[in-house]
Amino acid sequence: MNWNKPLPQPTPISAPFWDGLKAHQVKLQRCEDCGQWVFFPRAHCPACASTQLAWRTVSGEGTLYTCTVARIPTLPEFTDEMPQRLAVVELDEGVHLNTTLVGLDDAQVRIGMRVRPVFDERPGTITLLRYTGTDSDHPAVITAHAQPEPAAPAAQAPAARRRQISCKDLDAMRALVSETYSGWSDSIQVTQALIDQFAELSGDDYWLHTDPVRAREESPFGTTIAHGALVQVLMSRLKVPMDYEITGFNNMVNYGSDRLRFPTPVPSGCHIHARYRVKAVERVKSGVQVTMEFNIHVVGQDRPSVINDLVVLYM
Repeated sequence: MNWNKPLPQPTPISAPFWDGLKAHQVKLQRCEDCGQWVFFPRAHCPACASTQLAWRTVSGEGTLYTCTVARIPTLPEFTDEMPQRLAVVELDEGVHLNTTLVGLDDAQVRIGMRVRPVFDERPGTITLLRYTGTDSDHPAVITAHAQPEPAAPAAQAPAARRRQISCKDLDAMRALVSETYSGWSDSIQVTQALIDQFAELSGDDYWLHTDPVRAREESPFGTTIAHGALVQVLMSRLKVPMDYEITGFNNMVNYGSDRLRFPTPVPSGCHIHARYRVKAVERVKSGVQVTMEFNIHVVGQDRPSVINDLVVLYM
């Protein structure tokens, strides 16, 4: 299971909380002197300053105190999880904890609703605490092997035969021009290993692409990013949906790009997918020239990472 996001680092004080989650239990500290429930984990009671704190297992249930929908990632590694429902839950013991909601749509979320814990196992030794509605059918445990791959293509019936359009039929070709983009392609992950391979092949081994430690400390993106040229060429691995096939030509030539832009970075570990539209069709001396605008996005991002107006010549 590839995992590119930061995970909590337990300390001697907080370790019992994380160990409890790993065992699918919610554990809180309780002051033995004044009875105060304590969260986040601490060395002393915030009410009476006693150091007599004991860990107790609780149900983890509570009510939704507040919630917001985040559409811009707080860190680049979370771009493929947008949008996120960030929430504060008030447990029955009175403490508040920050979490994210799962298994709920917008119409189901309301302040004050009863919620229950969901134990989200992550690669390694950490389990995270999510929440869902007590009436939700979402499972109580998300196992590590069940983590969803963003935008994974659903199983589909065999594709219908694509309509045939002759490149010599200029009216039919021009009818393909549209302001509307196609559906999304399948997705692929841009791993650090893939970035390193491209760096070796191209000779562009700038630290922003190849040094995760330095990038985390010095880069404005907080992590390494893929070369724009790498993301561009990965277009050939993405299968965008087309319901037509151009026929009637002897040769088809990739004539270049009218425009090529890299508006937003692709952080290492993110998934990308693409869509397209036919932007222009014109007759030229040697045949019919078609300009197709391909946009490659990080999954979950509205703004594209690559905009390529690709010109194809049918002769």
